[in-house]
Amino acid sequence: MVAAKNASTRWLVRIIPLILAGCAGLATYVVVKLACLDYFLQRQQKAGVAAAFLALYFFFFLLMLLSYFRVFLEIQHNPGVTPLGERAIQQRKREKERKRRGRKEESDLEAGERYEACADNNPDSPGLERFYSKDVFVCNTDGRPRWCSSCCTWKVDRAHHCSELERCVKKMDHYCPWVGGVVGETSFKYFIQFTGYTALYCIVVIVATVICLKSKLESGLGVDGLVIAALAISAFFGLFTFTMTATSIRYAIVNLTNVDYLKSKNIVHQLAIRVPRGTQGTPKYSVITYPLPKRSGSGHQGASPRDQLATRTFAIVKTEMGENPWDLGPYKNWQSIMGNSPLDWLLPIKPSPCAVFENNDSFYEMGPLYQHLRERFGLPEVTSSEKEEIRGFKQQQHENGTNRT
Repeated sequence: MVAAKNASTRWLVRIIPLILAGCAGLATYVVVKLACLDYFLQRQQKAGVAAAFLALYFFFFLLMLLSYFRVFLEIQHNPGVTPLGERAIQQRKREKERKRRGRKEESDLEAGERYEACADNNPDSPGLERFYSKDVFVCNTDGRPRWCSSCCTWKVDRAHHCSELERCVKKMDHYCPWVGGVVGETSFKYFIQFTGYTALYCIVVIVATVICLKSKLESGLGVDGLVIAALAISAFFGLFTFTMTATSIRYAIVNLTNVDYLKSKNIVHQLAIRVPRGTQGTPKYSVITYPLPKRSGSGHQGASPRDQLATRTFAIVKTEMGENPWDLGPYKNWQSIMGNSPLDWLLPIKPSPCAVFENNDSFYEMGPLYQHLRERFGLPEVTSSEKEEIRGFKQQQHENGTNRT
């Protein structure tokens, strides 16, 4: 479990479920007891109206509860954070030790260690192989992946650093204390379902309370304070969750997160795209070859058989401003978040396909823009013989490991 760094935020996350439970309890009492049983059923003898409102109320109430528990538990136990680098792990251990000892000030040496944020220049930097084993990844101008100075690790595609958690989160959308933390790759689907069902639930409450209130006023029975309170609370949460649902659906359809969308019109993505081994740079693009060369005098003379076969060359290219490499088209974008069938869209059961996506080509499925970029910059395709060469080497390594076992 990854908790927020601010104590006030942690307490807010604990208190909000109690607030929501209180609001739901009030709405249940007003709709079920006062509106349906006392007024529609007993006073007006309208059993059909009472039954209809009760069915709709408990149907959306159940779906709202299920989706809330799913998004809350997902955020608490599987928020989609990326692993910390070794430097960050050691730094945070020292910080915890200092807090445990009650030290409020750090020495200059400790402060210098804490804020050592430069990227790892080691050619064999842990985690680097995860990137150049792909056919395309987001990179910096020098062709290396993006570096998170706080987590001290290479930042995977579409990950953003969350200041509340002090961790990088895959496809981070926003931090929402109402559902217990950061909404990202693993929880975005359930968040959409929760806000959608909450909006529908609030509509049922609003309609039931308005009809009940209107009928009471016309009958000269006066105004019930609890009915007014339930109406006001449901109107507030209904408007809020409807807005969140509409906004989130819009992001899902264009395959962007809230963080992405805020800068989508002005951002230029820089990608490292695999090309045949030994490809030379051109005026249109520069190239980088992995594994990165060892430092002179490091004791590594020549490339190992593994490095010779695993060598990969990448062209460094830029998209046009506002282009989205992961845009698959509206329907496929929606499926990548919500699932492949209408049942998946409605029920908070299966995880988002993008959260379990595994591919040797990229971290996330790339849209048509990927091929357009290859054509735009005239990038040669990787030969089949080079692909088979690497597959053969991996197969040989696997067989050797099995024989040793």
